[in-house]
Amino acid sequence: MHTVNIHEAKTHLSRLIERAAKGEPFIIAKSGKPMVKVVAIDALDASEARRVGFMAGKVSVPKDFDRMGSDEIEQLFGGDV
Repeated sequence: MHTVNIHEAKTHLSRLIERAAKGEPFIIAKSGKPMVKVVAIDALDASEARRVGFMAGKVSVPKDFDRMGSDEIEQLFGGDV
């Protein structure tokens, strides 16, 4: 990944933003110390990527899930007026 200092980033900001928008992220450093990472908004970081099925086997749904609390609901909303 390309690293630029703050002065270079200010001087070439438009060009750097265009490159980042095309998928080439870069880092802005101050006195050689990395400060920020610039990436396109639609780029997903590996830690942000959604993982399908990552909770498989860790959650169980009761067989009567669709009827849970039905007596209480009937009393609250379907009882005699």
